Amino acid sequence: MWVPTTDGRALHAMVLPGPRDSAAPTVVFESGAAVNRSLWALVQPLVGQWSRAIVYDRSGLGRSAPDPDSRTLARMTEDLGAVLDHFGPGPYVLVGHSAGGPITRGAAAANPARVAGLVLVDPTEEGQNALYSREFRAFERRMLKVLVLAARARVLPVFYRSTLRALPQDARADMRTEGFTAQAMRTFVAQQQTFIDELAEYREHPPELGDLAVTVISAGRAGNGVSPKLRAPLNALHAHSATRSPRGRHVVAERSDHYVLLCEPHVVAEEVRRLVDTTGPWQGDGSRPDSADADTGGVTEEISPNGSV
Repeated sequence: MWVPTTDGRALHAMVLPGPRDSAAPTVVFESGAAVNRSLWALVQPLVGQWSRAIVYDRSGLGRSAPDPDSRTLARMTEDLGAVLDHFGPGPYVLVGHSAGGPITRGAAAANPARVAGLVLVDPTEEGQNALYSREFRAFERRMLKVLVLAARARVLPVFYRSTLRALPQDARADMRTEGFTAQAMRTFVAQQQTFIDELAEYREHPPELGDLAVTVISAGRAGNGVSPKLRAPLNALHAHSATRSPRGRHVVAERSDHYVLLCEPHVVAEEVRRLVDTTGPWQGDGSRPDSADADTGGVTEEISPNGSV
């Protein structure tokens, strides 16, 4: 399925329609910085059992057309808005992983009336001081060069190959074909040239989410882009972010590294379902009675190895 943007680009989306009689909000997934839709292949089917679940490729990633203009945070947020426009008035639950977290927050703030809530999966945070250090920026430049060279040689870096092992065969094949192309790396480089500086603006002017329900899921382990030194401070930021919402919730997926959606997909799916259940009940037209508003009380929880709280 193709989603048109206002300037004529086409974004590729894949939809699981959910049960015909489902009144739950539509769930839309936003991927991390350089990743196409396929990284949600373990979570989307779980959510699709009870709700319409949509994954898509950002412009220049996967099967979506590249963006001739820019890949700024504002531009990516607008594209997510175009996806929501295309699929109807809502309500939506937006699920963002890593760099997809700030994108979903921006899209929700642009039109909060159509958003039931957010589930942020180990999201990038504007409060991460390491993002703005000289050492990190030097590391980032080196990493971008490695990625571009590897893409030209069509060689998957070791850390990228590790993300494929957990995926089902069809998603793994799509990732190998579409997920690490020269175009995808050009898009990633274009994103990173402005992303961190734009994200810094969220420090002074964070997206206004009002009383939207927000669940933040932190990884319990370091790895895949988050060092042991940064894991505890990042999780503390996640916990603080959850408190900004009157219906905030912070969960730690203890068995997961940064890719919680691969390590413990059931945790992500269950938290999406929990958010929907605590902000419902939902009626047949997708609306919610005002009296059904719930308060999750800024809860922080840890998920044990057997999946219980």
